[in-house]
Amino acid sequence: MTMDVQTYRDGRKQATEAAEAIREALASLGLPERVWGGVRPMVTHSGTPYVHLGMVRADAVERMAEAMRTPAETEPVE
Repeated sequence: MTMDVQTYRDGRKQATEAAEAIREALASLGLPERVWGGVRPMVTHSGTPYVHLGMVRADAVERMAEAMRTPAETEPVE
């Protein structure tokens, strides 16, 4: 079974936006491009969007995990 072109385009767009978001987040942690340069958007044969992160050094993953555990700073509601 083949997917239609629009399904592929929609999946590719979502995967690309997600890949860009994680690249930006990793760069904002001060991680060098060699850590996030391999992040790639992918689309399965059924059109499901994914982001391939590749192999990442343990020290970089620890920094990523710490950032995920830290609650986002929010402004107090008045």
